[in-house]
Amino acid sequence: MEHGNETGGRERIRSRVLEMSGLVEYQEGAVVSREIVRGTKGTVTVFAFDEGQGLSEHTAPFDALVYVFDGSAEVVISGRMYRVNSGQMIVMPAGEPHSLNAVERFRMLLVLIRE
Repeated sequence: MEHGNETGGRERIRSRVLEMSGLVEYQEGAVVSREIVRGTKGTVTVFAFDEGQGLSEHTAPFDALVYVFDGSAEVVISGRMYRVNSGQMIVMPAGEPHSLNAVERFRMLLVLIRE
């Protein structure tokens, strides 16, 4: 799995109206990410997953909100599978194992808030 991450462009997107679909592009056989906001209390990152790509099971010490704005994903939280489609969101609770898999190409906004 390949990750692309453009952090230098954060300044160029501040105080601008942006189109979600234009923030990150699909790449064949890859997961691409672009960090939009980084602070001491959390991050906002946009991801594009090619079909069949995903993030393996892991945990996070804080809640993670996933908003799918294009395509469809399978999200597994503590062994339970959820289908999340374009326009839908799910919150992955802190400390619970979770994973994501692209049923088809999908793009998502990931918001992590540290308490």
